[in-house]
Amino acid sequence: MKRSKRYNNIVKSLGTEQEIGLEEAIKIVKRNATAKFDESIEMAIRLGVDPRKSDQMVRGTVSLPHGIGKTVRVLVLAKGPKAKEAEEAGADMVGFEDYIQKIKDGWTETDVIIATPDVMSDVGKLGKLLGPKGLMPNPKSGTVTMDVGSAVKEVKAGRIEFRVDKYGILHVSVGKASFDEQKLLENTKVFIETVLRLKPASAKGQYLQSVSLSSTMSPGIKLDRSLVMAELR
Repeated sequence: MKRSKRYNNIVKSLGTEQEIGLEEAIKIVKRNATAKFDESIEMAIRLGVDPRKSDQMVRGTVSLPHGIGKTVRVLVLAKGPKAKEAEEAGADMVGFEDYIQKIKDGWTETDVIIATPDVMSDVGKLGKLLGPKGLMPNPKSGTVTMDVGSAVKEVKAGRIEFRVDKYGILHVSVGKASFDEQKLLENTKVFIETVLRLKPASAKGQYLQSVSLSSTMSPGIKLDRSLVMAELR
């Protein structure tokens, strides 16, 4: 892959033998986020799990204290009073049969879908359309619930959903380059601590294998695992 001169210069400036903790990595990533737009700050964590085994699948949600700096579009699939509750909580789109049909027709212009349990028999039929896009509501992620008001507010406030990929890696956005260092530090710590709490009992060996931080247009910075763990204490 051909890289830009800017990208290659950043790689050279990073070196290869540095031992970098969270605080130092955040400073470097912010310094290198010089694009003309507000770049996202992204974290990748490689875990010592085998996602092919159901008892080693790591997934969950976490409410980052400072959000991710992105306006999240929320669709709520519900009927009656629950639809009204979703509207009052700030959902961008609320409905049922009309949105079921739109999704069948190929529409997926939303970031999160929340549904009440009573409509899941119909929503479940959309699995092949919503699943590959990560939009399928799921009780484990808090997106299938009767408390739609709270769910909408949490998502809008910065709750993110994460799931390990087939290589055992988690990829999430933890904020924007415009965030100050302290906010990014607090967001990254909360995310890593959440991941550590979700360690499967069946996972053997080293669980947190590697951590890297990057911005949208910059290379990833590999962090020293022992330094990261020390900063969490």
